[in-house]
Amino acid sequence: MSDDPTGGGGGASSMVPGPKQQVLQVEDSNLSVNQGDPSTGIDKKKTAAATLDETSPSSAESFEMLDGLDLSESIYEPVQPHWFYCRRTNEKDWLPFSHEDSLKLEDALKNLKKEEESVVAVEGGRYDVRLTERLRYAVYWDQAPSEVRRCTWFFKGNEDPRYMPYPESFSERLEDAYMIAVTLGEWKRKLEFPTGETVILHNPKLIMQYQPIMLQDDWVSSPSEQGRPRTVKRGIENIAVDIPEGEPQTVDHLVFMVHGIGPACDLRFRSIIQCVNDFRSAALSLLSSHCRSAREEGRVGRVEFLPVDWHSALHGDATGVDESIQRITLPSISRLRHFTNDTLLDLFFYNSPTYCQTILDTVVTEVNRLHSLFRCRHPDFKGQVSLVGHSLGSLILFDLLTNQKTGSEDLGNEMKNSFGDLSTPKKENLEDALSRLGLQKYIPILQKEEMDLDSLSLCTETELEKVGIPLGPRKKILDLVSRRQILKDHKARMAAMLPPEDLADHNDASAAHRQSFLRTYSTTSAVDYKYFDVGIGQVSIHYPQLSFHPHSFFAFGSPIGMFLTVRGLKRIDPDYNFPTCKAFFNIYHPFDPVAYRIEPMIVPEADLEPMLIPHHKGRKRMHLELRESLTRMGVDLRNNVLGSLRTAWQSFARIPVAALPSVEEAVCAGVVMETSETRETEGTEESDVTEEKDLKIGMLNGGRRIDYVLQEAPIESFNEYLFAIQSHLCYWESEDTALLLLKEIYEKHGIAFEQSAS
Repeated sequence: MSDDPTGGGGGASSMVPGPKQQVLQVEDSNLSVNQGDPSTGIDKKKTAAATLDETSPSSAESFEMLDGLDLSESIYEPVQPHWFYCRRTNEKDWLPFSHEDSLKLEDALKNLKKEEESVVAVEGGRYDVRLTERLRYAVYWDQAPSEVRRCTWFFKGNEDPRYMPYPESFSERLEDAYMIAVTLGEWKRKLEFPTGETVILHNPKLIMQYQPIMLQDDWVSSPSEQGRPRTVKRGIENIAVDIPEGEPQTVDHLVFMVHGIGPACDLRFRSIIQCVNDFRSAALSLLSSHCRSAREEGRVGRVEFLPVDWHSALHGDATGVDESIQRITLPSISRLRHFTNDTLLDLFFYNSPTYCQTILDTVVTEVNRLHSLFRCRHPDFKGQVSLVGHSLGSLILFDLLTNQKTGSEDLGNEMKNSFGDLSTPKKENLEDALSRLGLQKYIPILQKEEMDLDSLSLCTETELEKVGIPLGPRKKILDLVSRRQILKDHKARMAAMLPPEDLADHNDASAAHRQSFLRTYSTTSAVDYKYFDVGIGQVSIHYPQLSFHPHSFFAFGSPIGMFLTVRGLKRIDPDYNFPTCKAFFNIYHPFDPVAYRIEPMIVPEADLEPMLIPHHKGRKRMHLELRESLTRMGVDLRNNVLGSLRTAWQSFARIPVAALPSVEEAVCAGVVMETSETRETEGTEESDVTEEKDLKIGMLNGGRRIDYVLQEAPIESFNEYLFAIQSHLCYWESEDTALLLLKEIYEKHGIAFEQSAS
């Protein structure tokens, strides 16, 4: 009596006499093949079909897979691997790297020597993969490491939305069994794993996995999937998966994006990191579709967007503000109060003398840190840097840019007095640095890891936590590292700016000057609220300095105009501009309840409509065109009816002609009326194409227009109140907004944007 191929009954053997099904007993590290007694004279297709009828969920489908398949003449070819990383949401979600990144990882693995670690930069240099650990680390922000996997075999249950990769060791065993089956030309093989899983290789196109009913593991998507067969596929070319496009190596421009109130940036409660990822992807796609020729010629690379998070520092343990607020918070409606404390209070914090300073210090320190780190990882970068602020983040940047100092002689003297010895900087070892912070007890821990100050500067907060350093000391160490890097960058920049003779004299500056410079990044002082006679009114605090001069400043959904008015500023001097940034764009959605205009504060006498941002496909949205056409049609119809009525009145009422205007006069009057009534519509349409050359809107944007309005989507036009909150959070996924930024960035490079083909 022959063995049942599935271990559940003798159906197949009772129907067709033939060979016993070959069983591969999979042990911990190798495969052993147990074959039954061979028999001859049996049609292999019939035998396979009978076996499939017992083990496959669909016999008809199995016959189709076997039809025309010669199992005896297959040639084994090694499977082509592709690398994936795990993104944890509610459950594990495996996403593929781009083809370029996957090849980089595969090449690095081939060249990896034993007991060595290889670090591979992926996803535009924003992440590093440590091959030995099989972990992916974020470079610019704090994020838990994610698992990385070299994938060759995949599975999918009936209720799984997509194919998932097997662990590497499991895939290797499947590949070994597949190689044996192909080489020998013998299928219907049953693999039994020590954990209880069973995989049956019916033929190259039909491979199934069966789970023990009571087995619990991470692979099962839901309890209902237990015991059901899963489809198994070999190689990424046999599954449906969206592989992202690789990013160009050359970075043309760097943009820092500062968030608004609260930890969440959209209606899906995603972080600033996730939202910036979406904006970066949209920009990359737009460059591909609108700059094909320039890309093919190598004149366009990409724009890098990096998130700047200040909310975590404000609400972290260092300030203690959350604990203080919690003590006075009422216990009722706890969820609403928690939302208020975590989100809306940020507005009050920014108007607080103490916490306004904390927020500004955090933003500038983080921007300078990211800028320095980016330059280290991209030493060939020769582009410029721009800033984007959303909601309250735009006000923070506006106040900051108002108080920047230029690269003039005055700034040079201040920088000279702010540094110590530039040519021979004082060397400080790990012990001295930690002792100065009162962290002597942690010196042995770091020495055990063979760390010095240079290696410490490469550590993330997660890594410091792993070696056993508590939260408070971790923050102090990270602050030390950030300060040292800022000082180092400014010293190098100052050394390049000063002539040799000034640099020699400069070496006599005291250490107190160094501390004075660093204090600009951490000073918290009492605030005296003052308003400037001319310029931008704001709270008078100590404003830290950026380590670069921004190319442009883009404000999304910004309350800048409202805050300036509340501060007592009624008008912005037309001659005013930011000291270090010459371009400013105020971008908003027409239904955004937080957004306010800027241009009426500069030229209050001019009744200007905002510039209409073109649709990224090169046209006005259809419902807006229809609305304007109907408006013009209504005006024309009204004028024609008016002319007809006047003519009829003259004919039938027999009133002297002089008492009423003639038809020609009525038509002329209608033309005048039409011109007056449609001026607003036509003005909006005209501003969509060209700017008004004769009108200069101050110097905040070099005389160009400042206010730019998005076109609402068709569904949004039905009820503007319903979509008000969504409109304030729409900018992160707005392709129209991204295209406006890209055009401004590449305008000075002479790059012409093409019409999208889609």
